Amino acid sequence: MPRRLAREEDSTNLIDMVPGAKNKDSYGSTASTSQLNGHQEAARRVGSPSKPRVADFVLVWEEDLKLGERQDPTTGDKTDTHAAWRETFLENLRAAGLCMDQRTMQDGPGTVHYILLSAPWAVLCYYAEDLRLKLPLQELPNQASNWSAGLLAWLGIPNILQEDVPGVPPEYYSCQFKVSKLSRFLGSDNQDTFFTSTKRHQILFALLAKTPYGHEKKGLFGIDQLLAEGVFTAAFPLHDGPFRNPPEGTQAAGLTQRQILFQYWARWHKWYKCQPLDHVRSYFGEKVALYFAWLGFYTGWLLPAAAVGTLVFLVGCFMVFSDVPTQELCSSEDNFEMCPLCLDCPFWLLSSTCSLVQASRLFDHGGTVFFSMFMALWAVLLLEHWKRTSATLAYRWGCSDYEDIEERPRPQFAASAPMMALNPITGEDEPYFPKRSRLRRVLAGSVVVVMMVAVVVMCLVSIILYRAIMAILMSRLDNTLLAAWASRIASFTGSVVNLVFILILSKIYVALAHILTRWVPSPCALEMHRTQTKFEDAFTLKVFIFQFVNFYSSPIYIAFFKGRFVGYPGNYHTLFGVRNEECAAGGCLIELAQELLVIMVGKQIINNMQEILVPKLQSWWQKFRLRSKKRKAGPPEAAGQEPWEADYELLPCEGLFQEYLEMVLQFGFVTIFVAACPLAPLFALLNNWVEIRLDARKFVCQRRRPVAERAQDIGIWSHILAAIAHLAVVSNAFLLAFTSDFLPRAYYRGTRTGDLHGFVNFTLARAPPAFVAVHNRTCRYQAFREDDGQYSPTYWNLLAIRLAFVIVFEHVVFSISRVLDLLIPDIPESVEVKVKREYYLAKQALAENEALSGTNGAKDNSSLASEKSLGSQLTTPGVRQASPVPSL
Repeated sequence: MPRRLAREEDSTNLIDMVPGAKNKDSYGSTASTSQLNGHQEAARRVGSPSKPRVADFVLVWEEDLKLGERQDPTTGDKTDTHAAWRETFLENLRAAGLCMDQRTMQDGPGTVHYILLSAPWAVLCYYAEDLRLKLPLQELPNQASNWSAGLLAWLGIPNILQEDVPGVPPEYYSCQFKVSKLSRFLGSDNQDTFFTSTKRHQILFALLAKTPYGHEKKGLFGIDQLLAEGVFTAAFPLHDGPFRNPPEGTQAAGLTQRQILFQYWARWHKWYKCQPLDHVRSYFGEKVALYFAWLGFYTGWLLPAAAVGTLVFLVGCFMVFSDVPTQELCSSEDNFEMCPLCLDCPFWLLSSTCSLVQASRLFDHGGTVFFSMFMALWAVLLLEHWKRTSATLAYRWGCSDYEDIEERPRPQFAASAPMMALNPITGEDEPYFPKRSRLRRVLAGSVVVVMMVAVVVMCLVSIILYRAIMAILMSRLDNTLLAAWASRIASFTGSVVNLVFILILSKIYVALAHILTRWVPSPCALEMHRTQTKFEDAFTLKVFIFQFVNFYSSPIYIAFFKGRFVGYPGNYHTLFGVRNEECAAGGCLIELAQELLVIMVGKQIINNMQEILVPKLQSWWQKFRLRSKKRKAGPPEAAGQEPWEADYELLPCEGLFQEYLEMVLQFGFVTIFVAACPLAPLFALLNNWVEIRLDARKFVCQRRRPVAERAQDIGIWSHILAAIAHLAVVSNAFLLAFTSDFLPRAYYRGTRTGDLHGFVNFTLARAPPAFVAVHNRTCRYQAFREDDGQYSPTYWNLLAIRLAFVIVFEHVVFSISRVLDLLIPDIPESVEVKVKREYYLAKQALAENEALSGTNGAKDNSSLASEKSLGSQLTTPGVRQASPVPSL
């Protein structure tokens, strides 16, 4: 049962990472000096402490000396407050056992302070156990496999995609670290290399994230809050030296991890090579490695989709010149005089839209139906095989049970949770927040999403009005060609304006979401998600809902609403006094293809230019600003640049959210509206080939090193992708049924003539007698209506056929998808066998330990509960890996 915290516990509920004897997993304040001394004494029993490293983590703040001379009292008070917070924070870090070395770069007007942090052996040992870090027990042979490489080897074909990368990280059996079992872990005799750089960074960042500099209940704790307040300007782990090889040309065996990644991954001429994911994971952590694994996997699957889509497009190119209705329209001359597009607009000839109709046939033909079904099944197969790939990587990298067992509560959650409760998996007391209270806060935070969605809808309405007004103005021109193309010109310019609105609103909302996330004036402003994974998932869902409406609202309007509520001559419907838009000759499908290409390709070009140019400009300005200070300060003491100074000149790492968002939105364009644009997968493939190396260079060369974060999978993005795949089936069914000419042509073939002669006349209705009497001439318009403007029997017959097609298409695709889901297991059989083997070894180890403990006393209850929990997790369906402890 949840236990409400007593008043005296409120102020000591956050960060005690060095627990006392009574409570092993405390969440209170930073450890006292006496506790730390006791812990260091215990750690010395497992090995003599080695010298701490020069630096694992760097804190930076800049000080403007001139500003202090002329600042007003308010600014002075803020500066003094920041200085007091900084001193308290650093003092608490010293009390927690960290070693510090302060370096200063000073010039006339300003000073840059660097705090170099490192952790002694004793501190690393204890915090590794407290954070439940997994460390290696036994080395394994490399289990990386590639079915395509195996197939090419079996066929005797050279594999140009594969490359031997030096320094492949070994694979291990691993389990949660325990100081009492230190001698059982591999490499424990070498204190300098036992903890890898990523493990040390994780330990230091966890301490930085929890250390207070004021009252915890007021949110005065953690490096993130200090960075947001401007107390520190940067906090980052150090890179492993420069990314370029030394001038003398070091051999591959002497390259650092960063140099290997640059040499074999981040260079542009490696665009066709497989990614060294194990190296990426070893240097950047599982979360970054899983992103690049997903990006490479998705890009590889785009190859067949792009090939089939290009083939379908080429078929459309050949069909343009043999299509009977298109030939009839182009040769009709003055046979079909069309009704005016507005009150003062002239009559116009249908034959003037010949080029437009020919262009529409490139996308709207029988091959589109096949391609839509192909892409629906492609999306299902992609996601099913990604589940298998993700499960395999999670097993190999030892993070299958990360979210359930290893991940600790967020410091903000621990500080604000009103009660404690037993974790049913780990058996430990942890901070707890009632679900009903969280639901109220989630609903309150959703108001911002609703407001921003309303802004997007207002922008969409303005774009609709712009297109309608522009089409009317151009239709009034005396130029017959411009009048005929008025709708298309208005549509294209509207697409460009819409793209500008989309990019602006996207930037505004993401910035607003970050501000709201960091704004913590009281606990009520938080949604109180327990772990960082849950917090990121909630943030991702909110932003994606807005971005979905932002990017897809205009294509959805064109695909399913435009031209449906026009009316007929003499009785046109209006929006704010402006006549509703109608589809131009050739249908709305060509306009939808144009909208997709403008938004999707335009966004890709702008994003890639931003990712190439903006970081270069930002990096140049950062280097210029810092090096100008160094020049003013006089000649440097040493010839070279210190590594922390070089890393501070790099740009801060901004995480993976924008990268995932870009790819998931692209996946939506490729699947949801693929019936309108078979070339979408090709453009996506070309973009992703650039994107992989661009992101690789960004992480290796241009950004500061991120803290290595563990992750079990790609998070809520996998659920979003699955939802998009299901939505794509429904969307393409309605596109083919209601927007394409596929069903009207099939109906005409079945009821009239199979060669489609007279189809153009079949799709045109005659103006009502009242309209003819007013204008003293007859005209035609695109609709299935009688002479009095009422819907004809053909309209109702087609409506029934269209609805039946939607139902049949959805059921067929969803049925095949379900069969594929059942036939393809989410976890490969080889991984399941290995998990069962580890479970067997864990039971054997448990039995041996219990037998040994019979002579030495009863086994520790908490350890037994943990091992029993491990065994129950291994037998639970869906758990992909155990924490193997065969030697414990």
